[in-house]
Amino acid sequence: MSKKFTNSDVTVLIDEILAEAVSNNASDIHFEPTANDMVVKFRLDGELKDIDRLPKFISSNVIARLKVLAELLTYRNDIPQEGRIRASKSSGDSSVIDKRLAIFPTIHGQRAVIRLFYEDSWLMELDHLGFSDYILSSLKDIANRTQGVLLLTGPAGSGKSTTLAGILRYIQTRFSGRSIVTLEDPVERDIEGITQVQISSAGEMTFPVALRSLLRQDPQVLMIGEIRDAETARIAIEAGLTGHLLMSTMHSGTPAGALLRLLEMGLEPYQVTSSISGVVNQRLVRRLCDNCKKPTAPNGSFTAAGCDNCMGTGYKGRVLIGEMIMMDGQIRKAVLNKCDMDELTAILKSRGHMNMLQDGRMLVSKGVTTAEEVNKVCSTS
Repeated sequence: MSKKFTNSDVTVLIDEILAEAVSNNASDIHFEPTANDMVVKFRLDGELKDIDRLPKFISSNVIARLKVLAELLTYRNDIPQEGRIRASKSSGDSSVIDKRLAIFPTIHGQRAVIRLFYEDSWLMELDHLGFSDYILSSLKDIANRTQGVLLLTGPAGSGKSTTLAGILRYIQTRFSGRSIVTLEDPVERDIEGITQVQISSAGEMTFPVALRSLLRQDPQVLMIGEIRDAETARIAIEAGLTGHLLMSTMHSGTPAGALLRLLEMGLEPYQVTSSISGVVNQRLVRRLCDNCKKPTAPNGSFTAAGCDNCMGTGYKGRVLIGEMIMMDGQIRKAVLNKCDMDELTAILKSRGHMNMLQDGRMLVSKGVTTAEEVNKVCSTS
């Protein structure tokens, strides 16, 4: 290669990439080394898009600069490292509240991913998240209670943490005297007035250890980042049965699947039916770009076209789709009888339950997103 990059060249390059990512509201920046170059990608509305290809000979300088920004060990190239990049006013990232860097060694060099967290007070309000009227009213009903367990299900990146933050803000605003504590791994959003505890899976402060101790700290509302194992599930259920309002997340494709997963973890059916108040299943679908979406005859839906405003993707922003079941008499009876997934699904269908796919199709009919996008997201359920 003829051009020789200096340290200042790489510094400017990184600043430009960060600024462009922020201006396009990217959630992640990927620096992926290959045999011949380094590919820069942005995650835009949940999808990765190639942005640039950097020459191979500067890839190590790029990683070194990122390590300096995150105060990591520049001389260690053989181990994973994680850190935070401090905000810089000069890079135009005043809307960014956190930048997390993760470095990982590969056969072609070190791979880096920066996750960007934005300040969005609008999404801190439960009413603004985009839930249907039924789900919104049900969530508020549970938030008004003094005990019980609310579960949120969905894959990583489906907005569960944002929903939990919105519920906590609702409780905090409506019931200012309540003691609220969260256990998170990691703490993703600092919420003023709420006690937040960072959990480390590699350390001694695990979810079960912290949760047991916290129950002696007189909390009224507890939020656990995720129920990952049977031990955490048992303690959470006990908390919901003993005068605590507890919220958490689980990996499950459907609300009914979450209930069955608790049984598979060894919990007794009566414990599940007595403690669980409701289960929400949610996903995020890409919102059509209002600047370039085109109507599709004859059903009134729209298609993604692509323009400079959306970096050619045809989409700008994301919108929530979801479904929810409340623990009522019929569902309780089914769980106590240890009904399987097919039986639970049949019960929900017989009473007109709106599933996530149907919720998404309503957005398609309103021109908010496309059928392809809804089908793609719901097919992973």
